Amino acid sequence: MLSDKIDTKFEDAVKTMMFHVGEDPSREGLLKTPQRVKKAYEFIFGGYKEDPREILRSALFTSSNDEMVLLKDIEFYSTCEHHLLPIIGRVHVAYIPDGKVVGLSKIPRVVNVFARRMQIQEQLTEQIADAIMDTITPKGVAVVVQARHMCMEMRGVQKINSTTTSSALRGLFKKDEKTRSEFFSLINSPTGTRY
Repeated sequence: MLSDKIDTKFEDAVKTMMFHVGEDPSREGLLKTPQRVKKAYEFIFGGYKEDPREILRSALFTSSNDEMVLLKDIEFYSTCEHHLLPIIGRVHVAYIPDGKVVGLSKIPRVVNVFARRMQIQEQLTEQIADAIMDTITPKGVAVVVQARHMCMEMRGVQKINSTTTSSALRGLFKKDEKTRSEFFSLINSPTGTRY
């Protein structure tokens, strides 16, 4: 069966990697590591199997609301496509409806779809904004991603706790200074009471 051959190749690759870094893949504690890594990778990179636009389309509702809708502090993890090391952070997403709103849980799901792929932060930010803009067709979308990159912290320059911020602005958020300022003011304000 083809999937069995692929599984075996993946597990052999993990064994090769362990050997390359100085480990003994036949050591008792590592015997099941190749299977565990395969299962972990299937979850970590599960975003390739999902369509973010379909997720958004599944919960679109007619609405007369034309004020900003903001979801702050959506936690995510991703994987740096250059080093296969973690990116950990938060996403802030806002949109201004134009006749349609989307179920709130769908926006974090869209964040996860794009985050659960090999990524660079700039691309992740753009992909989230474009999926929302293209699917919901709001008057505007704003996305800000703030993240820590383990490829900087664990290796390379080893700058612990440095944060990278990226943004993608579409429609009114790009054209209208007042709308843009309101968004940045809201995401930078203290959260207050948690429910």
